[in-house]
Amino acid sequence: MNSIPHIEVRNLTMAYGEFVIQHDLNFVVNKGDIFVIMGENGCGKSTLMRALIGLQAPALGSVLYDGEDFWKVTPEEQARLKRRLGIMFQGGALWSSLTLAENVTLPLQEYTTLSARRLAEIVSFKLALVGLAGFEDYYPAELSGGMKKRASLARAMALDPDILVIDEPSSGLDPLTASRLDDLILELRDSLETTIVVITHELASILSIGTNSIFLDSETHTMINTGNPREAMTAGDPRVRHFLTRGAT
Repeated sequence: MNSIPHIEVRNLTMAYGEFVIQHDLNFVVNKGDIFVIMGENGCGKSTLMRALIGLQAPALGSVLYDGEDFWKVTPEEQARLKRRLGIMFQGGALWSSLTLAENVTLPLQEYTTLSARRLAEIVSFKLALVGLAGFEDYYPAELSGGMKKRASLARAMALDPDILVIDEPSSGLDPLTASRLDDLILELRDSLETTIVVITHELASILSIGTNSIFLDSETHTMINTGNPREAMTAGDPRVRHFLTRGAT
């Protein structure tokens, strides 16, 4: 059995010039986890996400995928590792001038040489997976907020990634729509055996889907290991309990 973690972050420091956002981050994401990176606004969640997906080099430390240090390998090797990642950005980041089918097709066109017919089959399948069968020819402006999130999720899954990184999936959604999206994330993890990293501060999502987690503390500028969020609610660090109960304890 492979004992190498799917993702391992070692002694990571993120900074903008002299200003340190977070320091000494150390955590492991195992295959099949729904790993939650949580914390209050401004704590560095999005900056950490950028370091994980190759958009911003850390000031210090390492990000390893199955033992390979992303920031130490060649650009060609970085491109290969990036192909294993699916990214769902907070705002969806769909191209407004393209239909849903065209949006989902983009990564497939960039990284594969599949025929137009095969591309169309894959795109329809991915949209059906997220409950958007029949919406291939719709434009983002014609969709609700929840549908846009699901379309963005379909595009993130286009290349069958090993690891899915999702930034604030519930942001801007009403509670019922957010809950349905959480259910979809769980279904995708179970059916596709994808490892999922979720960046969020939304309590309902953290508690309903998270299997493991860290808390980025904005006061000390480092992380607090929290494990399963539901257990951390009652037995975790006081700062984490305060966050997860919204100050009710």
